[in-house]
Amino acid sequence: MAKVVSIGKIKIGGENPLVLIAGPCVIEGESSALRHAEKIKIIADRLEIPYIYKSSYDKANRTSLDSYRGPGLKKGIKILNKVKEKIGVPILSDIHCREELDVAAKVLDIVQIPALLSRQTDFIIAVAKTKKVVNIKKGQFLAPWDLKYAIEKVESVGNKSIIITERGTNFGYNNLVSDMRALPILGEFGYPVVFDATHSTQLPGGLGKASGGERRFVPILARAAIAAGCDGLFLEVHEQPDRALCDGPNMIALNKLEEVLIIVKEIHSIVRAKGI
Repeated sequence: MAKVVSIGKIKIGGENPLVLIAGPCVIEGESSALRHAEKIKIIADRLEIPYIYKSSYDKANRTSLDSYRGPGLKKGIKILNKVKEKIGVPILSDIHCREELDVAAKVLDIVQIPALLSRQTDFIIAVAKTKKVVNIKKGQFLAPWDLKYAIEKVESVGNKSIIITERGTNFGYNNLVSDMRALPILGEFGYPVVFDATHSTQLPGGLGKASGGERRFVPILARAAIAAGCDGLFLEVHEQPDRALCDGPNMIALNKLEEVLIIVKEIHSIVRAKGI
């Protein structure tokens, strides 16, 4: 059974309820961040699903120099702090360099190791030293059993507040595939496992200067992952995905979120009741 990791009042892992990590890919402004967080929280509260808000203040790993990255550290962290205070939800964001840790860790409840940095030893150790909950995104280039080395890096400084997130594996050029066998394998490391159902439908570089995506498969992969026994679901959500400034093709529409969550919550309940 997975260790239980606490994020404020939320507990993930063990026999605890399914947890939702959701929000737009990147911060598009203060009003947008607050609006999305509030609307998602209303849905999550209605379904009694613990909710953590996710959005990036700076996406430093965009395909093109011209791609929108976000408002940056100073402005972005202020917006995330406002979401935290006004909406009353824990906050997760990814960090891409050690120099930003001191500022970002003052606000973030969960610091996310981006998939493309999941082998960067010094960076992972620096994140772990913040003593925050660390969400390790499994690199698309890693086998699930290889993630144990990233986990060991976090543990090496005494931090055992770890979440593991699966987000698909490279499948030829500009494509990903989700192997549901990865979820129980990752679970063997003893930490809560989350499935990123939106990035798993991404087509990296599929649009040339930007990544494409196949959002129609998000609900299918989400259902399969919950049936495979993961502890949480990671979803990038936007009011108008086709007009989003980042990762629109793989984000799901806010008005589709509730129907996805109703089904996955029911599947999660069945899996837990059967002890699978």
